[in-house]
Amino acid sequence: MTLSSPLHHLIRTFETIAPYTITGKITDIQGMSVMGSGDHQDICIGSSVTIAKNNDTYHGEVIALKKNRAVILLARSVMGLSVGDLIIYARTPLMIAPNLEWKGRVINSLGEPLDDKGSLPLGSEHVATKRPPLPAPKRLKLMTPLDLGIRSLNAFTTACKGQRLGIFAGSGVGKSVLLSMLARYTNCDVCVIGLIGERGREVREFIEDTLGAEGLQKSVMVLATSDEPPLARRQAAYTTLTIAEYFRDLGLSVLCIIDSVTRFAMAQREIGLSAGEPPTTKGYPPSTFFELAQLCERAGPGLETDTDTVMGGGTITGLFSVLVDGDDHNEPIADAVRGLLDGHIVLDRSLAERGLYPAVNVLKSISRLASTAQTKHQKDLVLAAKKILATYDDMAELIRLGAYTQGSNPDVDEAIRLYPAFTTFFSQKPHEHTSLSNTFAQLELILEG
Repeated sequence: MTLSSPLHHLIRTFETIAPYTITGKITDIQGMSVMGSGDHQDICIGSSVTIAKNNDTYHGEVIALKKNRAVILLARSVMGLSVGDLIIYARTPLMIAPNLEWKGRVINSLGEPLDDKGSLPLGSEHVATKRPPLPAPKRLKLMTPLDLGIRSLNAFTTACKGQRLGIFAGSGVGKSVLLSMLARYTNCDVCVIGLIGERGREVREFIEDTLGAEGLQKSVMVLATSDEPPLARRQAAYTTLTIAEYFRDLGLSVLCIIDSVTRFAMAQREIGLSAGEPPTTKGYPPSTFFELAQLCERAGPGLETDTDTVMGGGTITGLFSVLVDGDDHNEPIADAVRGLLDGHIVLDRSLAERGLYPAVNVLKSISRLASTAQTKHQKDLVLAAKKILATYDDMAELIRLGAYTQGSNPDVDEAIRLYPAFTTFFSQKPHEHTSLSNTFAQLELILEG
């Protein structure tokens, strides 16, 4: 019996059906936390819960167990609940059933539709939204270059399919626009976008204007706005990765965008503190950094192709945006994420202030798989370009002040001569696409002078 057979799916479905119902009652409500009675052995950390009252349904999760009580956080406000309300505990975490027809849809953290396109068709199998990454020794090696469609990234942070990159930026430097360009132009089969803690005002603008119909058509968007409880914001990230894993297991090339990992960490901080964890650096409890690693590791390549498994051949290219606090790229979350990923893209406020978009600082950005993705000729081009850009960067203040005398240094003279061409090369309009091969062709023309 293979893992893709109808009998296997039927068995997996029966495994998700509880042989009995576990119930309890609300004993106390403190802030956003609900205390529930219940000392059944099948109530565990991560168990999903349902509270039904007055034709309304509240979904939540057990985040801590204290003696004979369960500490529960809900994915919506606790308004309307009272002591004595019935709680139904599940033996499993939240589960969803992704489907190929989810492309082009906007859903919430629980896998429910938020658009006006009707109900979501369910897949043949329900899967847990919170699960461990694939075993590291069995994953595919990353070898295939990935066309990101953006000149500065294609050339200076050349990536492979299945790579995980961080986009580090302060507020207001064009992060959302860059992500939308990547969603539209990256060479992939499907794009799964998780907007975590996003401003409500920007959601419709992102869907209709920034992403556009072309980008949405090949995307699934998971949304949890900033006004939603921390459990919903954290759950949106898990749901995003679960949908991406579904497409990866079909052998597809998936682009998974999480915007932003920082807000995911903030949500986990609120959850951890509600569970009674001690605060550490900047108030983040220890579980925050563990959950960050678990989330990021779920992206990446699938398993080696195997005829006896549905999992094989697909990849998840992960793009995790990091909203750096006060433009400090060494704050705890940025520092932790940078160490987890396979490269980082740094957006520079000074470049944005000069009107250079996307404001990618190519000298501070790096792809750890660039040497695998680039040919020898491409490596030579990038090395020569970086040398020129670094020379200009070292002398930039003197050049702007007019303190540099032309002819004093031939390397600086060449950098001054070529810098306008590089500025044009880096500047790219939101609806402008440049292929990987064309990127290096343009770079070579600049270097030839």
